[in-house]
Amino acid sequence: MPKLLNLIDSHFQNSNLFAHLPIFDAIYYEGHPEGKIQKYKAVREDQECLLLALSIIRQEEDVIWQSAEDFLKASIIEAASRMHGVYTFDLLTFDIQKEVKTFNYNELILLLINHSRKLPPGEQKLIKYSSAYGILQKLVVEDWGKVTLKTSVDVFKQKPQHLDAVVRQLFRLGEFSHKPLIVVIHDLSSQPIYDPTDKIQQDLLMSAVNKQAENTMEFLPEVYIQDKNGVRELLSQSNVK
Repeated sequence: MPKLLNLIDSHFQNSNLFAHLPIFDAIYYEGHPEGKIQKYKAVREDQECLLLALSIIRQEEDVIWQSAEDFLKASIIEAASRMHGVYTFDLLTFDIQKEVKTFNYNELILLLINHSRKLPPGEQKLIKYSSAYGILQKLVVEDWGKVTLKTSVDVFKQKPQHLDAVVRQLFRLGEFSHKPLIVVIHDLSSQPIYDPTDKIQQDLLMSAVNKQAENTMEFLPEVYIQDKNGVRELLSQSNVK
C-alpha cells in the first residue's frame, strides 16, 4: 500500500467538496468503500474522523455529467498514449456546472503527462487543474501507457422526496466506526435536489438523522448537504457559509 497523502498539503481544503466544511488538520483519501462513495480519514483537533462523501446529480441532468465524463475519458486516453507505465487516476471532485464550457482538457493532458514522468512506481500525486482534483498513482513501469479513470458522481434516480435514502446509505457504511462520523452529500445539479419547502423530504431527512443520533453513544453525526444554494448541516439545522 502506498503512503497516504495528506491532501491538506495540496490545498484540497479549498476544493468545492471541502471548502465549506469545518477546517481539518489533515485529510487522507482512502478510496471507494462502495460504489461512487468516497472514504476519507479527516483529523480535527487531534481527533480522527471518518468522512464519507458522495457527489450526486439529478437523473434529468445526467447528460451534463456524461458529457463531462466523456471529455475526461478522452483526455485520459490521449494522456496515456504519451505516458510510460500503468496508472490509476481517481477524480475526487470536479465542478461540472462551472467547467463544462470552459475547461481546457489539453492543459489537463499535459499536466498528467508531466507529473507521470516524475512519479516513482507505487507513489501518488494529487493533481489539480482549475476545479478538478484527482489522485494519480503509478502502479508499474512499462514501455507503453495505460490510465484507469475512476470517477465519483452518482446519478440520483429517485424522487427528490427520498433524498434520505442517500443519507441512510452513508450511515450504514459508517455504522461500525467508533470515530466521529461526517457525511457529505455534494449535489452537482443545476436544480438542487434538497428542498427546504418539501415537508415530506425534510421529515424523512430529519427522521434518518435523529435515528442515527439516538443510536450513537459518543459522537453525534454531522451531515452536510451542499449544492448551488449553499451548505447546511442537518442535525443542527444550521447553514454554513
